[in-house]
Amino acid sequence: MPKRQRELVYPPVIRTAKLVFSGLGIRFDITGTEHVPATGGAVVAINHTGYLDFTFAGLAVLPRKRLVRFMAKKEVFDHKVSGPLMRGMHHIAVDRASGAESYQAAVKALAGGEMVGVFPEATISQSFDLKEFKTGAARMAMEAGVPILPVVIWGSQRIFTKHRKKDLRRGAHVRIVVGETFTPDPAGNAVDVTAELKTRMNALLAEARATYKGEPYDGDDSWWIPSSMGGTAPTLEQAAERDRADKERKATKRAAKRAAKPAPRQSAGG
Repeated sequence: MPKRQRELVYPPVIRTAKLVFSGLGIRFDITGTEHVPATGGAVVAINHTGYLDFTFAGLAVLPRKRLVRFMAKKEVFDHKVSGPLMRGMHHIAVDRASGAESYQAAVKALAGGEMVGVFPEATISQSFDLKEFKTGAARMAMEAGVPILPVVIWGSQRIFTKHRKKDLRRGAHVRIVVGETFTPDPAGNAVDVTAELKTRMNALLAEARATYKGEPYDGDDSWWIPSSMGGTAPTLEQAAERDRADKERKATKRAAKRAAKPAPRQSAGG
């Protein structure tokens, strides 16, 4: 049995987050926590509609006294404030330049009995419907021989999401539904497992939406409702186009930053 990591940072961060959420008056409605494994590794697969989803998903496993190690982009770990916190909570850095290393770190954590949080959609869904899933969650579960725990969050987009200002007015409602675990066959097909995961999460999302108790705000407040439900959020196709545009802007920005970087000085002997 691998030695458990000391938790010096995670517990106080959780307490602080709970105080902030309480101060903001966020109303959480979480069901299905009995499905969270009491012990052992598991891939926690979460839908992604807002920037706070990782924090909200972490709340769903607390009743079982579990913690989630999230996979997050390396830039978050490089930040002078968030970096020490992320490392202290033993989250897993994802480096675009060495994705295989990040993947193996996640598999190792799973095999060691940790719960690893993954967003199969990779980035925030600007349509608020489920985007196409990457196969990483399935492949990690299959390689580590652990179950997948699907978790769906609804309402977080109203608080803080892509291309919208934060809305911290009191009384926001966040609905979280935890589904039953399923353990994929290690010799199976990752594409098929991913399709099964998406089917399960679509069913959970339908349940979360049907039981959501957030009241509409004043004025035109249909932006957070998917077009598939009669709202004014982008369609999946329109959201995909926005994603492509966002990706191009980021690539241009990175290229400009690299071009503006001064060339390294050569030594006198070089």
